[in-house]
Amino acid sequence: MFPGMGGMDPKKMKMMMKQLGIKSEEIDAKRVIFELENGKLVIDNPQVSAIDMQGQKTYTVMGEAKEESGGVPEADVKMVAEQASVSEEEAKTALEEADGDIAAAIDQLKK
Repeated sequence: MFPGMGGMDPKKMKMMMKQLGIKSEEIDAKRVIFELENGKLVIDNPQVSAIDMQGQKTYTVMGEAKEESGGVPEADVKMVAEQASVSEEEAKTALEEADGDIAAAIDQLKK
């Protein structure tokens, strides 16, 4: 139900939206990630809907969000360090320069 709609049932609401030229569709998303300046906001198993109103699409995302730091995952650092035979500090720097791309970081360190 929608606030302020007097308990209107969902079928009537959909019919009214259709008459107004508003299309709504559910999107089967597994994960939504918002990339922030200093990290990420991750929503696993979200409810996502797209509403198309007069050619403009609006997305609504609902679910429990968790923040992830902007740093490079420790497992990636260890893998790059092992593969390129360098210290973890060097591996972390290479990963940051490669925007988290493991293959690019290893290539950079082996040159």
